[in-house]
Amino acid sequence: MFQMKIKDHLLIGLISGLICPSIGIYSFYLVNSSSETVLKFLQLTIEGKILSPLLSLCAVINLGIFYIFIHFEHYYTARGVIFATMLYGVIIVLLKFVLK
Repeated sequence: MFQMKIKDHLLIGLISGLICPSIGIYSFYLVNSSSETVLKFLQLTIEGKILSPLLSLCAVINLGIFYIFIHFEHYYTARGVIFATMLYGVIIVLLKFVLK
């Protein structure tokens, strides 16, 4: 059976939980607005108030990563992914309700 060679560490989960949704946002940028710069794209999403829903959608990617780490019994790494998802949740709430 395939065995994962990644160490079971909280920081690895935190980093992967922060990077994967960012890759999702960048993929969304490439598909929809590749003619604009990344900073202009982010500015347009903030002005159009779609950054919060976009972050919510991309944070769902962490669910798959979480289950992969749980499957391979990397529980501390899975905790890091959960922590990263909570950080995204705080950012989403701030964008949605505080930074109107």
